[in-house]
Amino acid sequence: MYLTKEVKADIFKKHGGKAENTGSTEGQVALFTHRINHLTGHLKNNRKDYNTERSLVRLVGKRRSLLDYLKKKDVVRYRELIKELNIRK
Repeated sequence: MYLTKEVKADIFKKHGGKAENTGSTEGQVALFTHRINHLTGHLKNNRKDYNTERSLVRLVGKRRSLLDYLKKKDVVRYRELIKELNIRK
C-alpha cells in the first residue's frame, strides 16, 4: 500500500504541526498532493482507467477549494505551502 500510517503521520507532522493535527488545511492539502501524485503515476501506466481519472479530478477539485480557502484566510501561509509543495497556480 502506498499510504501507510507512518507516511500519513509524517505528512501531517511536517505540514500540520503535529501528527495528530489531521484537520489542518496545510496538512490536508499536503495529503491530497501526495495522493494526486500517486494517482497521476498510476494513470501514466493505465490510461484507460476512467474510475481513477474521475477520482483524480475530484481530488484536484477538493485541493483547489482548500487552497482557495487558505488564500482567503492567510495569503502568506498559502504562498509558503504552494512553494513547498511545488503546486503551480
